[in-house]
Amino acid sequence: MAEAFLNNLAGERFLAESAGLEPGILNANVVKVMKEDGIDISNNKTKDVFNFYKNGKMFQYVITVCDKTAAERCPIFPGVKERINWSFPDPSKLKGTEEDILKETRIIRDQIKEQIKELIYRLS
Repeated sequence: MAEAFLNNLAGERFLAESAGLEPGILNANVVKVMKEDGIDISNNKTKDVFNFYKNGKMFQYVITVCDKTAAERCPIFPGVKERINWSFPDPSKLKGTEEDILKETRIIRDQIKEQIKELIYRLS
C-alpha cells in the first residue's frame, strides 16, 4: 500500500519499490480496498527485500511498514540517508468476518496514506 500511495501521490519526485521479508501473494482484501481508493494494484508482483539487497539496489530512504521485530530483520542497505519504521498491523493476519477484515484493512490503508502524505510534506 505504501509503495502504491507514494508512487501515486508523488511519483514525479519519488520511486517507491516494495518488498517483503517473506513475499507471497497479493492480499485480495488489500487489492480491494486500494481499488476503492482509486489505485489498482492487482497486477503488482510481490518481491523479496533480500533480492534488492543482493542485487545492490541503492535507496535514499528505507521505510518498513511492519512491527518493530520484523523491521529489525530487514537488511541494512548501504547509502541509506534515513531508515523509517511505521508499525502497522499485517492485513494478512487479521481475523474475523470478511466485513470486519475489510473494515480493519481500510483503517490500515487510510493510516498508511496519511503517513505517506506526511512524508511527502516533510521531504518537500
